[in-house]
Amino acid sequence: MPKDVKFIINTLNNAGYEAYIVGGCVRDCILGIAPNDWDITTSAKTEQIKSCFSDFDLVETGEKHGTIGIIINNICYEVTTYRVDGEYKDNRHPENVIFTDSLEQDLARRDFTINAMAYNDEKGIVDPFNGERDLSLKAIRCVGNPDLRFKEDALRILRALRFASTYNFDIEVNTAYALVLNRNLLNNIAAERISSEFSKMLCGTNISYILRRYKDVVAVFLPELVATFDFEQNNSHHNKTVWKHSAAAVSIIEPDLVLRMTMLLHDTGKPITLRTDQKGVDHFHGHNHFSAVYGANALKRLKYPQKLIDEVVTLIEYHDIRFNDNKRQIKHILNKIGTDTFKKLLKVQYADIMAQSKYKREIKLNNLKLAQKAFSEIIEQKECFTLKDLQITGSDLIHLGITDGKTIGKILNTLLDNVINETVENNPIVLKKLALQINSEN
Repeated sequence: MPKDVKFIINTLNNAGYEAYIVGGCVRDCILGIAPNDWDITTSAKTEQIKSCFSDFDLVETGEKHGTIGIIINNICYEVTTYRVDGEYKDNRHPENVIFTDSLEQDLARRDFTINAMAYNDEKGIVDPFNGERDLSLKAIRCVGNPDLRFKEDALRILRALRFASTYNFDIEVNTAYALVLNRNLLNNIAAERISSEFSKMLCGTNISYILRRYKDVVAVFLPELVATFDFEQNNSHHNKTVWKHSAAAVSIIEPDLVLRMTMLLHDTGKPITLRTDQKGVDHFHGHNHFSAVYGANALKRLKYPQKLIDEVVTLIEYHDIRFNDNKRQIKHILNKIGTDTFKKLLKVQYADIMAQSKYKREIKLNNLKLAQKAFSEIIEQKECFTLKDLQITGSDLIHLGITDGKTIGKILNTLLDNVINETVENNPIVLKKLALQINSEN
């Protein structure tokens, strides 16, 4: 424990109260993971907590629920009185809380056994629900009746999946059954809360299994995925349903939220674009456009930031482009999406290829390597692919007597296309001459 956490516990102990670190920080310490937060629980009531730390800046906004924030060295440590939650009527929040003197009663209200442990240096680990055993078993198990736990707060459904994904744990059978049974209660949860948990879950190491095993849970808040679940792809490039392909692609790509969300949603447009030729081979021309629309709608509904939405949608839109060492093609794409997004696009295409069948895999991967090499050369040699790279500016055109703003924009873009297509040299004298020619023709 950090010395400031020990100081808080010792201060409360010396004043005659019990105090422990509790919940996720205990779990993570046992797992050998550095905790992000240090929550403290105590038998002291809020007025007693405030009295013990009257010399410190305090945050009292959570006092109604028994929580006082103590600021030490610019860090806020939350200290909460032992409590029992009242009735949950909205599957989100208890109607009221009842303070108690029993640590075990406080631990009993928590979601999972691995989060229902407390610790201090004097007593060691307090673990009435065998959370330490479940950590060793790599099991997510509800405290008490799982059906009741999920009805109290439906977000616990996603928290279970998140822990199973990030810690590579299994969900205990009764907990799993109740989780699926109560999945529609997620409709009562705010979009922001869902997206926060889902984002962490999506970046877990065990995400492929979780997506396949609990797809009906994910479908509650991402119905765009439902059509992909059992959708077969009858062509040589695929040996999985669209859903299993997407789940595999998610796990292959690095755990970056933009990249994983892209792989999750990149083929949602396939079912609606299905066309089967005379030989019985399926084709999905234009599925990237539909997938981009579905992805944008889903992410907006879940209140993701617009910057993330824009990047995911762009990657989905361009994910099906076939690259090789064609620098002209690459520079046109770079002009539209920028270098950072293009780097991510190469990662998206690699994950997509690796989640497909082995048909022509080596050819596809080789073409991707050629594209990577060509891209690197474009950047290293500072080849022109944006207006700022052109050896002519709007001011130059004005000096040539071309003053209309729209005309200047059209001419510059025409010049850029010519430079990218290598039909004209990126040279100021050559570009000025061509600009005057283009202007006279218009």
